[in-house]
Amino acid sequence: MPPEGAERTLLNMFSNSRSPRIAITGGTGFVGRHLAGRYPEEQVVLASRRSGVDVTDAESLARAFEGCDVVAHFAGINREIGSQTFQRVHVDGTAAVIDAARRAGVRKLILLSFLRARPGTNSGYHQSKWEAEELVRASGLDYTILKAGMIYGRGDHLVDHLSRTVQTLPLFAAVGLHEKPIAPIAVEELVDVTVAAIDGRLPRSTVAVRGGETLMLSDAVRRVAATIGRRVWVLRAPIAFHYVLAQLAEWTMRVPLLAKAQAMMLAEGVVEAAPPADELPDDLAPRRLFDTDAIRAALPDAGRFGLADLRGRG
Repeated sequence: MPPEGAERTLLNMFSNSRSPRIAITGGTGFVGRHLAGRYPEEQVVLASRRSGVDVTDAESLARAFEGCDVVAHFAGINREIGSQTFQRVHVDGTAAVIDAARRAGVRKLILLSFLRARPGTNSGYHQSKWEAEELVRASGLDYTILKAGMIYGRGDHLVDHLSRTVQTLPLFAAVGLHEKPIAPIAVEELVDVTVAAIDGRLPRSTVAVRGGETLMLSDAVRRVAATIGRRVWVLRAPIAFHYVLAQLAEWTMRVPLLAKAQAMMLAEGVVEAAPPADELPDDLAPRRLFDTDAIRAALPDAGRFGLADLRGRG
């Protein structure tokens, strides 16, 4: 972690100036929407494909970042489709964001990465997220890298998919014959950490962000099922089964039930940062349990998987 004096200097810098103006790449996505909701509309610039900004186009990004103090770089994908590859979005996109941030005079860059992002795996997702981290650390800008675990909340892929799965079929296949734990983090707590970084805390830091409770995915499934009044039977299936399922889901579903990158995440567990990262200060450490109240707040409208979830339909 940076020395106390450096953090105090940055805090004073922000507290003595106007309210920071924030650009959010991936601003119409799950986490980006929740972050944007914390600020008055006039303080936020949303930079995403939906708003007409290409994350790999430094020119358009620089125009979008003009007048902004902080960029929260939250654009990302969990599977590749056509030109939207891990290399293009995570690596080339981050390089363009850094270039644009320098041109626009941005003070700080916050990158949303993944807890297990690292080199030397057979996962393009993990590798490209790591390469993005390295670009940010070498950028010369002040930065905070959030190595986040599995994130849940209204509009997520975790509670959404688990709830719709048990409403479609009362069976769930645990990942691997020996499950590994997860520590899901509520999106509101991830946003709390991001806001603290925007306000000047965690300068030049790479921090692990995990939830307040460690459990198995099968336990999470049972809790979601109980919350919506459904019964579920949990089976165990080898990891190879889940990779096949993930490939089929990527080929056929608009938002895959399971992506190959997610299968790898679950196979190795999502609790410890790899490589090790700094821990959050105690006052920022998430503590929310994955309990009935948290699940209920994250639930989508009731519904099963159906034809509308297939690519080319709906």
